[in-house]
Amino acid sequence: MSDDEGGGSLYVLSAVLLTPAQFPGILGDDFPEACSLLGVQPTAQGYGLVLGQDEEGARWTVVVDDVSLVAMAIASWDCGMEYDLSPDERSIVVSLAGWPLDLSVATPGIPEPHDPEQGADGTGRVPLAPPSGEAWGPVQRRMGADQVAREWADWREQVATDGGAAGAAHPGLARALKEALAYTQSPPPPGRVRSSFAGEGARTLRADGPGWSLVARTDDAAFVLLDEEPGEVLAVPREGDPGAGLPELAELLAALDRIAVRPA
Repeated sequence: MSDDEGGGSLYVLSAVLLTPAQFPGILGDDFPEACSLLGVQPTAQGYGLVLGQDEEGARWTVVVDDVSLVAMAIASWDCGMEYDLSPDERSIVVSLAGWPLDLSVATPGIPEPHDPEQGADGTGRVPLAPPSGEAWGPVQRRMGADQVAREWADWREQVATDGGAAGAAHPGLARALKEALAYTQSPPPPGRVRSSFAGEGARTLRADGPGWSLVARTDDAAFVLLDEEPGEVLAVPREGDPGAGLPELAELLAALDRIAVRPA
């Protein structure tokens, strides 16, 4: 596809969705925050992010508004099928230098992936780059929650074996649950609470807030990751605490699922 400011070709390596219901946690706590990072306006339909290299090997992220096309490509690739992702130039919203995500692949026959010079995309911005994994913070906390959601069975068993959290007396955990409960009474920005199919009638829930991320299955358990607890996955107690204003876990998850954004 033709992508960059000079009209050159882009060799597509990967693509991800940027919608209220589905976006990489690395980009933000909610959909508007993720859009802000990329310099685009939040829309109800969202965007697709196409990641690739130009003929000189430079990294580019092309934001397109043809969400269905990108979703179809991702679904095909996930099934092991080939799909030539070539969005129409009219669907291109902006081409940004760099990649916001870490990719381990490259295009054969062209130079190794590298960032274009600052300003090469016409924005004057420093090229996009994935965050460093050396220090724990909001980005790593959200990425950790994404990983727990992807590898639910393994994490479920590991946390159950390790004993999980210290209980509802943990101040950070209690704060996260109170703020999650508040979402059910006053809806947060789009994407703060997301629900996706988990099989057998269950849903996977993701909720994020200042300093915390929650991942749960509506038919099972819930875990919280906190900025102040590097690398820790805390199990949420099933029993509520009326004195602290915390509901039963099943009630909280059902209420969050009712307000969650779901994939179309």
